[in-house]
This record gives sequence, C-alpha cells and structure tokens, in this order.
Amino acid sequence: MISSSFIFTLRSGRSILLGKAFVRTYASAPSPHALVYLEHRGGQLDSGSLSALTAATQLGGPVTGLVVGSQEEVPKVVEKAKLLKGLTTLLHSSSPSYAQLLPEIISPLFRKLLTSSPYTHVVSAHSSSAKSLLPRVAAQLDVPALSDVTSVEHDGSTNTTTFTRPIYAGNAVATVRAPSSLSLKFFTVRATAFDAAPEDSSASVEMKAVDPVDTSSPTEHVSTSLTKSSRPELSTAPRVVSGGRALKNAETFEKTIYPLADLLGAAVGASRAAVDAGYCDNSLQVGQTGKVVAPELYMAIGISGAIQHLAGMKDSKLIVAVNKASAAYISAMVMPLKLGPLQDGDAPIFQVADVGLVADLYETVPQIIEKMSQ
Repeated sequence: MISSSFIFTLRSGRSILLGKAFVRTYASAPSPHALVYLEHRGGQLDSGSLSALTAATQLGGPVTGLVVGSQEEVPKVVEKAKLLKGLTTLLHSSSPSYAQLLPEIISPLFRKLLTSSPYTHVVSAHSSSAKSLLPRVAAQLDVPALSDVTSVEHDGSTNTTTFTRPIYAGNAVATVRAPSSLSLKFFTVRATAFDAAPEDSSASVEMKAVDPVDTSSPTEHVSTSLTKSSRPELSTAPRVVSGGRALKNAETFEKTIYPLADLLGAAVGASRAAVDAGYCDNSLQVGQTGKVVAPELYMAIGISGAIQHLAGMKDSKLIVAVNKASAAYISAMVMPLKLGPLQDGDAPIFQVADVGLVADLYETVPQIIEKMSQ
C-alpha cells in the first residue's frame, strides 16, 4: 500500500489538495473496465442510470452493467437493459432479500464482484440509493469515491482519469485527477450532464447470472411512501414550472403553478423556501439539497434565486423568470447585509434567466395561461 492524493484544480487554475487516500499498485496498469450499477423501479430502468452508462462509455474500455433486485423484477429489467448501446456484458443477480435494495444488504455482492476483478471504475447515477451504497463499498475496499461528476476523461497513455464536478453550490468547478496507481475509482454522475444511453436493437451483450450473497443486517425495511402524480417526473421532464415563497400558501401555489404546468405538459417544482413553508411536498424541491434538473424550459415563478436553488436549475436550456422584489426578500436577504433598498429586477434569478419579466406574478401568470389557451 502506498499513499497518494487527489488534486483539485479550480476554474482559476489554482490547485488544492483534497486529502490522501490509500491505493494499491500494480505491476502493469490495467485498461479501463467500468462496472455500472443500473437502478430500476417498477420494471423500468431509471433515467439516471442511462446517463451513468454514457459516462462509463467515455472511459474508452468495456462496460459491464449490473442489475440487482427481486426475482420478479430482474428478468423484466434485464430484457430492457440488454438492448442498451455501450454495454458489453450484463450481470444480474436476484433474490427475495434484494427486493428493497438496502445498501447494507447488497454491498456484500459488490465486494464479491470487485475483489480480484478486472474492473477499474465503478459508476452510478448520483441518486439517493447510490449515495448510500457506493461510498460504503468504497470505504470497505479502502479506496476513495467521487460524487456528482459532470465530465470524465481517461488518458490511456498515463492510465489516469480526470473528472470535473461542481463545488461551492456550483460557483466553482473542480478538476479531479485520479492517479493510475489507484486500483478502483468509484464515482457517481450528475444525470443532467450526460445524455441517456439509447437502445440499440443490434447490440450484442454477454449475459451472466451472479449468485446472491447471503448476509444479515440490523436494518429492516419498514415501508415505502411514493408520491404519485399524473405529471412528468421532475428529474427528467423536458419542461418544469417552479414556484417560490412569493406564492404565500399551499392553496395559492396550487391555483397558480399547477394550471400553467398542465397547459405546458410540464413537471412542477419548487424552491426550498416554498417547500419549508408547506406549499408543496418536498419531493418537488429543486436545488442543491433537492433535485438537479436541466430541462429544455424552466419557468421560475416568484423565485428570488437563492444560490442553492440556482445550483439545481441553472443548466436548463431556456430559463424564464417572473419575479418582483418583495418585502419578504428584502428583509430576509438585503437588510441584514445593509445593502440598501432592493429594486425591481435585482433578484438573483435574473442573472441566469434567458427571459426575465419584472412583474406581479398574480397578474402575469393568468395572462400567460389565457394567451396560451387561445
């Protein structure tokens, strides 16, 4: 064992040392071979996993997918996964104990697959499940893990992998270089930064069944509570309409945001302030501590644009903002800093908006709905 380090380079070009990690050395450096954790729900592959597959293919080597789940779901998922472009091998493991995919239950399977294996990279979407699983397995194997990656590049001549990831709520981008001596490189990817892997009817994928690993765990799955909606899924919707604190209450939020979203065929989102105030369910929160989205159209209604919210939506293709300086925003954000009166149009959301309308949302949104309905 030797000690090495990850080096971060900010946009300014200044490098900083993140910390030391123990790595294993090899007599000869292996070519990249990625293992991609393919998540699924209800027999359907998660869109984030399709983005993770795209990221894995950019390493330039073979890509192996892994599907884990119950004996009822795995066959359905495998039928879809074997058609994905970029996969060379598909591993699948099913067991009644894998029905809920608790990280404590499936991490022994990952350790089994990664011990004395050809894999050099372990990749997944930056999902809640993967954020619990991959760091656990990485720690058990004594290697570091990197999260929320937005680009990946592998240099075959030096066998080093370079990643970028946002830091400081997206205000800086860190470049992380993993040395060739690192035996395994774990990383999760931001789904909005990579295109979803397409299907390829001519794909030739080698199928392999993997025996489950029996293990006991003090953790027990009690129940799963899912928010059901006829609207598109927020994380993957091509259009999103989000509301903020200016909507005053849950009833106003519903009457204002939902009709516009339904007219556009859009998903509904919200700022953290709106969620914390109880206007809507926390599953709709967009931002650094919520969901990161990058739709074709993002409409921000009554959202001032706190840095945490901008981190979750500023990569959207077209951002439309409707906002007017409010007393609540002035008292909460400006007066404590003693910056003086806030003028209409000074809200941070207008710094990232492609189209900004400084107006009263209660007058503007009904007008937009009326015009679009004609």
